[in-house]
Amino acid sequence: MNAAGWIAIGTVNDIPLRGARCVDTPHGRIGVFRTADGRVFAMENRCPHRGGPLTEGIVHGASVTCPLHNWVFSLETGEAQGADEGRVKTFPVRIDGDRLFIALDAIVAKVA
Repeated sequence: MNAAGWIAIGTVNDIPLRGARCVDTPHGRIGVFRTADGRVFAMENRCPHRGGPLTEGIVHGASVTCPLHNWVFSLETGEAQGADEGRVKTFPVRIDGDRLFIALDAIVAKVA
């Protein structure tokens, strides 16, 4: 699937409901998150506030809370919520059966 602009990152079941995992790519670490209702999102695995690893945070609703200072980010948009300001880059995710893919073009564009 790499030729079509997507890279395989595992299966949906690799990520528990309300959980996350970190995927290392040649262009950085990407957090992949799964909500309680089974939706899957991908974003940079680094809080812009203090660099906290977002995959170690708490997934709730369609948000994740940074484990260092409780900043909350939308998994859908990457925007900080509440009084916090900042944004985390998000990446398109595709599910084919139970296999997960991230858009390679979006990851490469992040470093360009």
